[in-house]
Amino acid sequence: MVAGLAIACSVRTRRVATPEATLPARNATREDLIQEFNRQAEAVHSLTARIELQATVGSAYRGLIEEYREVGGFLLAQRPSSIRVIGQAPVVGKNLFDMVSDAQTFRIFIPSRNQFLVGAAVAPATSEKPIENLRPQHLLDALFWQKLTDPGRVLLEEFDAPPSRYYVLTELRPASADAGWEIARKLWFERTDLSLVRLQYFGAAGRRLADIRYAEWRTVAGVRFPHRILLERPQEDYQLTLGLNRPRLNETIAAERFRLEPPPGTKLVRVGDRHGEADR
Repeated sequence: MVAGLAIACSVRTRRVATPEATLPARNATREDLIQEFNRQAEAVHSLTARIELQATVGSAYRGLIEEYREVGGFLLAQRPSSIRVIGQAPVVGKNLFDMVSDAQTFRIFIPSRNQFLVGAAVAPATSEKPIENLRPQHLLDALFWQKLTDPGRVLLEEFDAPPSRYYVLTELRPASADAGWEIARKLWFERTDLSLVRLQYFGAAGRRLADIRYAEWRTVAGVRFPHRILLERPQEDYQLTLGLNRPRLNETIAAERFRLEPPPGTKLVRVGDRHGEADR
């Protein structure tokens, strides 16, 4: 009793001001979040937009960070696996790169180097220069989401980081090394409006493959879609900031717009191929 009184006497109460930016948090169940995410994943079949793209490579762990200048350009993407990104120099509009990808192969034309790169869409990072490990497929994964198909493998938690509050869905998959489980994806929803603000992909043994953040959600053709995307690829050591201007959703894109062939006289570089380069 005496000890209890001593502890009570040592308590000091003070009021803490609630941050003005804090908005009321909405409540949702795991089933609500899964249903809404799957609805949004099914709602977008194609995307075309003018873009602003900025790349950052390196990290504090490497002791070197390089920021590339922002470039404009165009983006075309269509389910299930087609994407094309054209980067252009400011003012003059000259193409800096042109890259396409499908489920099997990526192709990148770099006019300034007179190089045409070809490799497997999921080819691992092989270059010592992180920017050369960029793959169009990485952007496609950020734009088009795969549904949560097995609710029994999805966990729900709350996470607070004032002034923001989140719901986090964690999707599990069987671990390849044993009979246990491992994380496949984490989906972060801002509780003020339940928008998806972060999507993380994980590989074996918990390796973080991609960390994608979404912002500036607006309605386009009746569909809510983010207009700013930050893509981080820790294993390839680069980040991309993608801004979308006047995106158009769910319009038919002709197949030939995803075709890219090497111009005559370019140097063909087969990424991941022991034979390396060949002139065309």
